[in-house]
Amino acid sequence: MIDNLDLAKLDARETGEMTRLANAVKNVGFLTVSNTGIEADRVRQVMDSYRSFFALPEPIKRKVDMALTGSNRGWGAAQSEQVDPGANPDYKQVFDCGYELPAGDPVAARELSVYAPNLWPDDMLDFKVDIQAYYTETAGVAMRILRAIAAAIGQDDTAFDDAFGTPMALLRGNYYPERPAWAGDKDFGIAAHTDYGCLTLLATDGVPGLEVQMPDESWQPVSASPGLFVINFGEMLEFWTAGQVKATLHRVKGGSEERISVPLFFNPAYDTNVAPVGSGQVITAGDHLTRRYDETYIHLQDRSGSTPAT
Repeated sequence: MIDNLDLAKLDARETGEMTRLANAVKNVGFLTVSNTGIEADRVRQVMDSYRSFFALPEPIKRKVDMALTGSNRGWGAAQSEQVDPGANPDYKQVFDCGYELPAGDPVAARELSVYAPNLWPDDMLDFKVDIQAYYTETAGVAMRILRAIAAAIGQDDTAFDDAFGTPMALLRGNYYPERPAWAGDKDFGIAAHTDYGCLTLLATDGVPGLEVQMPDESWQPVSASPGLFVINFGEMLEFWTAGQVKATLHRVKGGSEERISVPLFFNPAYDTNVAPVGSGQVITAGDHLTRRYDETYIHLQDRSGSTPAT
């Protein structure tokens, strides 16, 4: 079962809500959260902004095509990602933006794949302003949830705070068309995968499509109308917490309706050591995320030595 939790109650550390959170993070890896302060109308506005971008003619979107860069900023065409090497590249489109370090920052110069300049379409200033504002809004919500998780697993509320000063947080708009007539068993809007980073805060337009693998290995549909957020956890948080938080497989096969979803992938700063505390290991957040990006984005696979599945 995927629980719906109230963020205001988590903020207050209400005992019953914290117990449900602890169960969700350890045993399921997914939950939904309401009462975040981001209202349904605000989410619909953001969805409409992304929808207007994805409706642009392809030659205009190509001007901000991430395939022309060494990073994951801007538009990703259909079949530009492959999250599962055993499946075909995913047939969705995406638009990504992320945290930008100041010009001249040595980490930015070294790691353009995770701190690259954002790409924005010409003549869509309202789109840029809207999406950047939503990025800030959702990052605030994600931090509140992460603090509640720290408390739920027996750490200090602020245990993760210092790691998120310059977060490798990525905001994405996903456009899933209706499932193509040509799609076969290896074709997905996004194939089964675990997220790579820390915490994902997902808004959807309410159209079904997301499926989560439950502890009994069955696939459970999860839908959330605007204003209700789906939360799940990535590989990084699983090993950072020595398995106290679970990263869970999920997928989108696609159906008879178009679908828009907007995840914020909330990840710590590049040089954060995300190895289990006290383990004596060093696992750099940026190294992990860069490797996983290089395996996933078709235009970066040559850099990693990966090859697309056929």
